Amino acid sequence: MVAHVTTVAFLGLEARSVDVQVQITNGANHFGLVGLPDKAVNESKERVTATMHAIGLTRPFRRVVVNLSPADLPKEGSHYDLAIALGLLAAMKIVDAETLSHYVVVGELGLDGRIAPVPGVLLAALHASASDRGLICPAAQGAEAAWAGRIEVVAAPDLLSLLNHLKGVQLLPAPEPARAEARTAGPDLGEVKGQETAKRALEIAAAGGHNLLMCGPPGAGKSLLAACLPGILPELTPEEALEVSMIASIAGTLDGGRLQRQRPFRSPHHGASMAALVGGGTRARPGEVSMAHLGVLFLDELPEFQRQVLDSLRQPLETGRIEVARAAMHVTYPARVQLVAAMNPCRCGHLGEPALACARAPRCAADYQAKISGPMLDRIDLHVDVPALSAADLTLPPPAEPSADVAARVAAARDRQTARYGPGGPRSNAEADGKLLEAAAAPDEPGRKLLAQAADAMRLSARGYHRILRVARTIADLAGADAVGRIHIAEALSYRRRPPTA
Repeated sequence: MVAHVTTVAFLGLEARSVDVQVQITNGANHFGLVGLPDKAVNESKERVTATMHAIGLTRPFRRVVVNLSPADLPKEGSHYDLAIALGLLAAMKIVDAETLSHYVVVGELGLDGRIAPVPGVLLAALHASASDRGLICPAAQGAEAAWAGRIEVVAAPDLLSLLNHLKGVQLLPAPEPARAEARTAGPDLGEVKGQETAKRALEIAAAGGHNLLMCGPPGAGKSLLAACLPGILPELTPEEALEVSMIASIAGTLDGGRLQRQRPFRSPHHGASMAALVGGGTRARPGEVSMAHLGVLFLDELPEFQRQVLDSLRQPLETGRIEVARAAMHVTYPARVQLVAAMNPCRCGHLGEPALACARAPRCAADYQAKISGPMLDRIDLHVDVPALSAADLTLPPPAEPSADVAARVAAARDRQTARYGPGGPRSNAEADGKLLEAAAAPDEPGRKLLAQAADAMRLSARGYHRILRVARTIADLAGADAVGRIHIAEALSYRRRPPTA
C-alpha cells in the first residue's frame, strides 16, 4: 500500500502541489527519501523518527520509502516534516488516508512532537482554497491561514493533538483571522523645519508613486524626510494588503498572522549584496525590492552602494517585478516599489561651502556622482536639492502643517487617479504608460511647446520625456486640474537632474 498526503513547494509566490507518497515494504530496516529533497528536507527523517518516539510510537523496522512527487521539482524547507509524518502514520494504518486526502499539510516537527511555524502558510492556505481542500498547519499560524477564506483550517500545536482531532477524540478549535496590524506612527512632517522644496517634492512623490532622489550635505534632513513618507501615503487596499502579506509570509516575517495594512518601508545598508537587494541565494528568496512591494525602498548614501548592485534595480523599477533565474529554478517576485534615495553632493559632503569643501571641488562631486549610472538616474522622476539648514532656520517654530494635512491631499490625488484609470488599471500615475499616459497627461498648447523646448535643451530621453508627463499629471491632480497646463510642466521640469556645479 502507498499512502498519499498533499503538501506544497514554493516557487516565488506560487505554491505547487507535492504528493508525498509513503510505502512500507518487507526488507532491511531503511528510511529513504527521494524526489530532489534539499538538506533540510532530508533531515526530516530524523525529526519524524524522534517525534514518533515522543508520542509513544515506533517507526517500522522495515523498508520505508518516501517519494516527493513530482520528482523533478526541487524541494526546499522544513515544512514537509508534518506531511511525511502523517503519510507514514497513514501507511501504518494509524491515520485514515481518506481523511488526509482532503487537506494540504505544512509544518515543521520538533523532537518533542510540537509543530513549529514555517514560512509560506498564507500561500499554502490560498492554494488549498483554490483546490477545494482544507489546511493542516501549526497552531501559531492558524490566524494567518484563516485569511484564505472559507476553508477548514486545522491548527495543531503538536502531533498528538492533531491525531486526536483526525480521529474525532479531541477536536481542535477553528482559528479566527488575526486582526490587521495597526498603523504605526512614524516621524511627522510637522517636525521638519525648513526644506519646503523637498517637502513639496515628497508630496508629489507620494501622490503619484514617483521615485525621488534627495541630494544635500550631511545633517540637512534627508533621512528624516524619507522616514516621513509612509505617514503621507494612503493605506493599502485589501487586495494590496494580501499581496504584501503573501511576500511577508514566504519570507517568514508575517508577525502573528496579521495582514499588513501599512505600506512597507525598507532601508537596506549600502553594503547589501545583489542577492540581498533583488533576491536570490540558494533558495531564491525575495530581496529588499520585493519586501518593499507597494511601499518604499529607501537607499541612503546611494553612491556607496556597489554600482552593479544599483544597476540590478533598473529592470524591476521599470517592470515592477524581479525574475530570479537559477540553474535549479526560475521564480518571479513582484517589485512595484517607490524608490527614495539620498546622497551627499560629494564624498566630503560640503560641495558649495568654501569653508568646508575639500580642495578637489568641484572635481570630487563629478567623480562621486559618476558612481551612479546614467540609466539609473534616468529612472528617478524627482531630483531635489536639500540644502543645509542655517542657525536661524533651526530656531524657527515647528511648521504648522502636519503629515495628516499632506496625507489628505495625497489621498484626494490618488482618488482622482483611481477614477481616471478605473478598476484593473494603473494604481498611480507612475505606472501609467503608452496610450493611457498620452490620453491622461496630454498638455495644453503652451505646455506642449514648453515641454518640446525643454526636451531639446535638456536632451531628454524618451523615458525622461514620459516621466516629465507623469510628474506633471500628478502635480495637476494635486491642484485639482483636469488638464495638464504649462505651470504643471514647468514645475515637473524643475525636478529633473542637472549636472553638478561648484
